[in-house]
Amino acid sequence: MSQLTNNQRLYSLDALRGFDMFWIMGAEGIFHQLSKTTGAPFWEAMSGQFDHPAWNGFTAYDMIFPLFLFLAGVSTPFSLGKQVEAGKSRKELLIRVIKRGLILVLLGVVHNNGLDIRPLDELRIASVLGRIGLAYMFANIIYLYTKQTGQIIWFASLLIGYWLLLMFNATPGFPMGDLSMEGNFASYLDTLIVPGKLLYPGIHDPEGLISTIPAIATGLMGIYTGNLLRNSPIKAEKKVIQLLIMGVAFIILAQIWGLVFPINKNLWSSSFTLQCGGLSMLLMATFYYVIDISGHRKAFFFFKVIGMNSILIYMSGRFINWSFSTSSVFGWLGQLIGDPFSAVVMVFCLLAVKWAFLYFLYKKKVFLKV
Repeated sequence: MSQLTNNQRLYSLDALRGFDMFWIMGAEGIFHQLSKTTGAPFWEAMSGQFDHPAWNGFTAYDMIFPLFLFLAGVSTPFSLGKQVEAGKSRKELLIRVIKRGLILVLLGVVHNNGLDIRPLDELRIASVLGRIGLAYMFANIIYLYTKQTGQIIWFASLLIGYWLLLMFNATPGFPMGDLSMEGNFASYLDTLIVPGKLLYPGIHDPEGLISTIPAIATGLMGIYTGNLLRNSPIKAEKKVIQLLIMGVAFIILAQIWGLVFPINKNLWSSSFTLQCGGLSMLLMATFYYVIDISGHRKAFFFFKVIGMNSILIYMSGRFINWSFSTSSVFGWLGQLIGDPFSAVVMVFCLLAVKWAFLYFLYKKKVFLKV
């Protein structure tokens, strides 16, 4: 058993980030292909967990996006906090935080639209990276200028305020508090203020601006967790227990709140925020205990390699034809296996090619940092 020092990097943080990105890299295709190939109810059920619900509801796949944002928050006390302690001015750090947030917004626009020059009304501005950038930016600004009590007040205010905003306002032509895709007030405001086109034109964008409000709270949950792991004087094992208790409590609260404000990724509802935050705490506690306390690092090296270049592998799909690369290297293997399992094998080959690319960069110490 070991106790981390304040300046020690969390191996578990990189590993969990890599575990999260592993599914975005294409690992969910394993279950989709097994479902198509076998038609077995078990694999069909697993495949369903790697699709998003049409509107209300929750699947395992819904966790990927908020977990990444949560982990960005966890890293804050280890990066930004260390710089504050080193004597850097808050103004200097504020500029750095805003710059990083806006770069992520720009990368999100590139990921959505490529590098083609188009009219503004043909561009989708809202994006996954854009939400991460804005939520990270505001959560870090709150961290810079408030103590933990203030951060908790901000957390509660954002979630309750967002709920009240949707409950006590009405989209034209719909009743007050309507939470459908067409009638919810957050999406209506997005149609008025978000430039470019929405994912569902004129109706809704799941990465819209207004639903970024509760996403800031997701970042604050991560910051609380990172502060606990880095700065709390209690023993490491007790930190794990505290995270487990809090995680379960948030999940229970999410179910209760979900009775009146349904768990919904599209709206990033307050109940969804608590559900994902609670699950993220459980995952962080587990990875922290197994890796940083118990010392089982080698077993998670595979995920660390991914986690160290998470933004790069996410962006790479816009510029690298991974399917072509995989077929060029492993096409013979797919032909050798033959139908119906060749498609399943090729998913594993795709992951192997991407991981080999990331491992090469890891060995060369090439990391995309924003």
